[in-house]
Amino acid sequence: MLDLLRQTALFILTALAEIVGCYLPWLVLKQGRTGWLFVPAAISLALFSWLLTLHPAAAGRTYAAYGGIYIAVALLWLRFVDGAALTRWDVAGACVALLGMAIIVVQPHT
Repeated sequence: MLDLLRQTALFILTALAEIVGCYLPWLVLKQGRTGWLFVPAAISLALFSWLLTLHPAAAGRTYAAYGGIYIAVALLWLRFVDGAALTRWDVAGACVALLGMAIIVVQPHT
């Protein structure tokens, strides 16, 4: 259980780094914000790449499990940063994705 919590926390940090790295250029391109936002965006995406290397599983398995957390974090971003209300379909989809992530992470290691 502790391993699942540790990996989930690392996945959340990884997702935040990716979302920030993509959100900042979106602000530049869609809202006309300063191009200087590309600098922290690049740093954030580099941090995202590095954080992915800290996961103990094979790369493909890590990416698959990460997808579940990414979906949940992206929906939380939608709610708290973009200010959009989540639908019951958003919540149901995130729950299914998180269940899939948990199954991948806690599988028996042989």
